[in-house]
Formats: sequence, structure tokens, C-alpha cells
Amino acid sequence: MRTLLLIISFFWTGTTVLQAQDDLLSLLGEEETVDYAAYAFKSPRVINSHSLEMLHAGALDFRILHRFGRLDQGVYDVFGLDNASIRLSFDYGITSNLTVGFGRTNQKKEIDAFVKYRLLRQSTGAKVMPVTVTWVSGITRNGLKNPYPGESISGSDRLAYYHQAIVGRKFSDHFTLQLAPTVVHRNLTSGSLDPNTIYALEMGMRYKLTQRVAILLDYVHSFNRFPNLVVRNPLSVGVDIETGGHVFQLHFTNSTGMNERAFITEANGSWLKGEIQFGFNLSRVFQIVQPKI
Repeated sequence: MRTLLLIISFFWTGTTVLQAQDDLLSLLGEEETVDYAAYAFKSPRVINSHSLEMLHAGALDFRILHRFGRLDQGVYDVFGLDNASIRLSFDYGITSNLTVGFGRTNQKKEIDAFVKYRLLRQSTGAKVMPVTVTWVSGITRNGLKNPYPGESISGSDRLAYYHQAIVGRKFSDHFTLQLAPTVVHRNLTSGSLDPNTIYALEMGMRYKLTQRVAILLDYVHSFNRFPNLVVRNPLSVGVDIETGGHVFQLHFTNSTGMNERAFITEANGSWLKGEIQFGFNLSRVFQIVQPKI
């Protein structure tokens, strides 16, 4: 809780001027309206991680995440293009503040699901809120026939859970920053040196270059993973390209995993050694139910 309060305090910078402007409007007798920050990110995901952005009520987001093999595999594997990992997912906006989703990846044949709820929304005018705060809780299930050869495991041993509080601010039309304290718990790990519960902090940034193109950075710092090497923390950089109803994203990353359990707890590659992968994410949003006016 203390970490969350410190993050909110950090994003509070600069709101004094906005409040002074609102006070001036009230003195002049002008009617104030509430203006909510929109399109801080163009997608409910930064690259790997959840973003503070939500789906509209009644909207279905079909998402394809595709990641090739490592570039350091060389010419024989066409710098990783001969190998691929994929995740397919469906996310649905129940309300403008509540989203649910599920997905499936071929890595460990994992199924995952999550619930995402927006607690606070950045706004100016009659209601000043300097940040957006979103809560996400999710679960993953390992679907391999024999995840730990030689061991007898129960159904609960296949499960992992994560929780995170995303605190972010759209500082301008061009720049957005978010921080997300995260906890990942695995019911079963590979050994006593590998902790069941991992504590981490995600940082996501977006900088808009043009009306339809933006650059992204997505980094997660783990505090107690084994081995606890900074160069093994998941770091992804990419470009968002908006094309009508699609958001097409090209990126480079050192993580093969595409859900929170995978990219936060697994042994990722090292950027310093060229153990990185090229990939793309494709998002297509369908308005299934028209919201009531």
C-alpha cells in the first residue's frame, strides 16, 4: 500500500496549475465540465503488460501475439524466423470500467484469464484526478501432460496467479507513463531456490510520433526472482501503428513468454548478449453490443 501511495504522489506533480484554472472558471461563473483523459495508450496492453487503458462497454478485442525465435540463432534458423510462439486472446468490455479476458499460448499450452477494473480515471475540469488507477487480477494454468517429469502433481500445482495495481498519467498528447506494482504466485516451482511468490514493478511508456504511430517501452523489474539478474528482466521496445480498426505493433523483446507468469518468472534472454526476439501483436476490436446512451 505504501508503494502505491508513493506512486500516486509522484504522478500528482503539476495538478496545482489545473486546479487554479478550475477555481478561476468558477469565479467567472462559467459552468465546468469533466474532461477525461483518453487514448493514453492505443491498446489495453503496452507490449507484454496490461496498460491502464480499458475497452469500451460492449467491445471485443481479438488479439494475436506472435513472437519468433532469438536473433542470435543465426542464419541457419533465419535469425529466429524458423521458430515461433503464439498467443491468441479475447478480451471483452463489460462496462467502460470493467474488462474480462482469456487467452491461450502454445508455450506450456497455458490457458490464462483475467479481470481488470478501473478504480480512478484521470480527469480535469469539475473533477480533477491526476492519475488513472486500474486493478488487474489473473490466473494461468499449465496444460502440459507432464510439466514436471518424474513428479506426481495435482490440478492446483498447475496454477499461478497475479495481481497488479496500474497507476498512470497521460502527461501530454504525446507522452504517457505508468507504473504497476505486481505480485505473481506459483503454487509449484522447480525448486527451493525458486520462490513461489515474485514481487515486481512494471514500467510502461508511450510517446506518440504522429497521429497513427507511437513508440513504446515495457519493462518489469523483479525484486526476488532466482537468479536475480537485471539483464534477465523482461524488456520490450516497439512501435504502434494504428490502421483503422486495427492496432499493429512491431517489437523486440528478450522474453518468450506472453503472460504474466511467463515473462515475469521465467529465465528471459539477455539484451547484452543479443538474446532477443522479434515479434508482432495484432489487435482487432469489434463493437459487439452498442452501449446505451
